[in-house]
Amino acid sequence: MANVYDVARYIILAYERQTGTRYENSELKLQKLMYLTQRESLALTGNAMFKENFEGWKYGPVLKELRHFLEEDYVPIVNEDKLDLSEDDKYVINNVISQYAMYEPWYLAELTHKESSWTKSRQGLEEGEYGDKIIEIDDIKEDAKKVRLYDYVFDMYVDEFEDCDE
Repeated sequence: MANVYDVARYIILAYERQTGTRYENSELKLQKLMYLTQRESLALTGNAMFKENFEGWKYGPVLKELRHFLEEDYVPIVNEDKLDLSEDDKYVINNVISQYAMYEPWYLAELTHKESSWTKSRQGLEEGEYGDKIIEIDDIKEDAKKVRLYDYVFDMYVDEFEDCDE
């Protein structure tokens, strides 16, 4: 499995490469992109990309390990070959960035609030109430089954390949 910090670093690198802009230093956006990356990895490969668990916080899924990453631990990538990421990991991350980089952090938070895994982790809590229940990987797998698979290389959904002539 990939190192969660390397995944976060590569998300920022992929964001900057694909958008041609500097990452906006938003922890909220990074947390949501991390969740979407984990979900997308489960959808595309059937495997979790990293072992760390998300918690169901009031603004969506959060990895406690990355809570202050941008303030304390982030160092820009000088040599991406030193990252503990496979080509499949990079492919998944690039897919996520292609689909979600353009959205504002609060919109991404709203998207994650529609995930049944997050909703399940919030059972028994009032709206806006703090919570820290673990979001089970099996619940994220259920959300992954609903994902329409995307291929950033061809800039199209996988189910659209059937419509293409060879």
